Amino acid sequence: QVQLIESGGGLVQAGGSLRLSCEVSGRTSSSSIKVMGWFRQAPGTERECVAAISRITGGSDYADSVKGRFTASINRENGKSTLYLQMSSLKPDDTAVYYCAARRGLGLELQKTAYDYWGQGTQVTVSS
Repeated sequence: QVQLIESGGGLVQAGGSLRLSCEVSGRTSSSSIKVMGWFRQAPGTERECVAAISRITGGSDYADSVKGRFTASINRENGKSTLYLQMSSLKPDDTAVYYCAARRGLGLELQKTAYDYWGQGTQVTVSS
């Protein structure tokens, strides 16, 4: 089984920056997880993907609302993978619970139904 543990959320002023981390543990052989993503969900809204990144190619895709402001990356060290989301120029509309997700398929999918594993979420609050 794969476990995803997010960290790095918090309170930040509009215009500020924050970096989220997602530690991947468990049975994470290279044949298992192909793509990782960051999703967010604000109260009363659907969970939406903000970024997806391939563990194989390093290619990435972003929601239009965060392009140019958010950057996803994956670091591999000592057989472990950590997913990051660097968020800059934050806006109050970015306030949400942010979730890390992983999928066994190859495509850079932005639909939540395409993902097989989920973290517990971390709160990001942007004050105006």
